[in-house]
Amino acid sequence: MVKKGEMLSVFSIGAIGYSLLEILWRGNTHWTMTLAGGICFSGIHLANIYAHTLSVWKKCFLGSVLITIVELFTGIVVNLWMRWHVWDYSSQWMNFLGQICPLFSFLWFLLTFPLLFFSRKINLFFHNSSWELKPR
Repeated sequence: MVKKGEMLSVFSIGAIGYSLLEILWRGNTHWTMTLAGGICFSGIHLANIYAHTLSVWKKCFLGSVLITIVELFTGIVVNLWMRWHVWDYSSQWMNFLGQICPLFSFLWFLLTFPLLFFSRKINLFFHNSSWELKPR
């Protein structure tokens, strides 16, 4: 079983990291992106633990899909329903509702590589064990 403190740490790192990444990329962020970042890194961390037999490439693909789905649902709520205009990908090639696009899905794929590394380090810290990820 994954420890509560471990998941709180993962969520917090994802929330802060995603917000900082947005600030570096586009100069600002929104509180909803903080929540989305925490959810995304939590999902990637759990996948890294429980699907530890998958190759890194497959985990990165899953991470990209997860982040894209979270971004889609977050975008539908905050941008389309609530009209907060947090982001708009409508100028991007093959965008869907202006909320997701292939370019950013690819960038999420690349972002998942270092996230898997950090996930492993966090898991080791909380379980003080060998390099094998432990779903305790």
